[in-house]
Amino acid sequence: MARDSQAALVALNRFGFGARGGASGDFNNAASDPRGFVVADLSRPNGALLEVPGLLSTPELGKQVFDYQFEVQQARNAARAAQSTASETPPATDARPVERRNLSLPSAAKAIAGNDSPMQAQTADDAKAATAPGATMQPPANSPRPPAEPPNIIQKTFRAEALARLQRGVAAECGFVERLVVFWSNHFCISANKGALARMWSGSFEREAIRPHVLGRFADMLKAVEQHPAMLFFLDNQQSLGPDSRAGLNRKRGLNENLAREIMELHTLGVGGGYSQDDVTSFARIITGWTFAGRNGRLGPPGSFVFNANAHQPGAQQVLGKTYAQEGIAQGEAVLADIARHPSTAKFIAAKFARHFVADDPPPALVAKLQDAFTKTGGDLRALAVALVESGEAWQAPLTKMRSPYEFLIASGRLLARNPEDPGRYLGGLNLLGQPLWSPAGPNGFPDTSAAWAAPEGMKLRLDISAQLAAQIGDRLDSRDLLALVAGDAASPETRRTIERAESRQQALALLLMAPEFQRR
Repeated sequence: MARDSQAALVALNRFGFGARGGASGDFNNAASDPRGFVVADLSRPNGALLEVPGLLSTPELGKQVFDYQFEVQQARNAARAAQSTASETPPATDARPVERRNLSLPSAAKAIAGNDSPMQAQTADDAKAATAPGATMQPPANSPRPPAEPPNIIQKTFRAEALARLQRGVAAECGFVERLVVFWSNHFCISANKGALARMWSGSFEREAIRPHVLGRFADMLKAVEQHPAMLFFLDNQQSLGPDSRAGLNRKRGLNENLAREIMELHTLGVGGGYSQDDVTSFARIITGWTFAGRNGRLGPPGSFVFNANAHQPGAQQVLGKTYAQEGIAQGEAVLADIARHPSTAKFIAAKFARHFVADDPPPALVAKLQDAFTKTGGDLRALAVALVESGEAWQAPLTKMRSPYEFLIASGRLLARNPEDPGRYLGGLNLLGQPLWSPAGPNGFPDTSAAWAAPEGMKLRLDISAQLAAQIGDRLDSRDLLALVAGDAASPETRRTIERAESRQQALALLLMAPEFQRR
């Protein structure tokens, strides 16, 4: 049973988010057939998709942002015009004093419109900046307060997308498919901190460009990612103009190489993958015109991917020694199709995949198996995942990798059977631990090594979070029972003694959440 327990611990922690509490029976199910338990997660119909009522498409969300920003600007303009008129009009000596209120921008917009406005509340900074000059007097003490403004539509959307993702992670039976989603979302990352559109689109980007292809073909995911408005906005490709295009000649502006460079360096070939700066520049010319429609919808529905021929660099281009003479959007799609199946891409993806799931320095034999599976199947990502699960190396390697903050918080929610009803606690914890949701510091995503998450300060913060959780609910739980759910017979004698000797149930739970059987995968 000990060997089965160890394999079950690997199945749950290495490939999933850990065992769920309550009466789930996850550990026993994993112990009876560890490999089958993990592979079964790949066979659930539409298991990667996240279809939640109320979550809108990227174009629908884009239209909301464009309308919101337009109304913000209209309200600001109206406020400036009103202030200018007031400064030019001499005060009437018999006029009654005008009551002035500290209106937030949405309130001002409704007052200007004279009726209900579709504008949503904005951020506190925007509201402060938009308050009309001179409108600093407070209403009399007996005046009714203006109604509270509705939540900012951008932040409200972000939190709804976050909650849907968190709930799926906590509820998933094994969690292998959700781990794949997290891996590929970080591989093809954007940052919600880029601006309003990126924050509004961070969830829909993952739902539309990542999830449908997690068990499909890498080439399809690559195309979906690079043509998604969120990626185009994040890497500024909407600003890139072919130097000899109509728009480039008129505006005297040229290329932005961000997207082309990151596709080659971070998404496909990898550093040292055989490309040169000339290849980056040529590829950047090829994907000029890849953009998204704006508020006026001249090229297509607002917020949708479009090809702008007026911005596209005309003529054939050479990338990696091959000439691409196609016209329009087909030219860039041909390059993506070729580099998706390039040997350097197979090597780069295999190494990163093995590093994420198995070890910071993965076994070369495992990397070779994954590279071979990727190459022989033409980038079939289901086959890549199966090759990982079926490899002996993935089961024999010790559980030394530290769970990322996201994995730690999701694992905690699963064990304690706390399905999130509000994302605030999780989002706050991720911010505190240095992994804010969908917001890496750069296009290379969050780090994927134990050293990045096992620093003393980070571990102290994990202990603080564990202690807070334990203080809230620890008196109702027996951590010895929870340890059986987490690790069964695979729990070390040291961990068992530590929990048994705890001075209180709260302390025992905090120690369990910090135990190697819970923190390592």
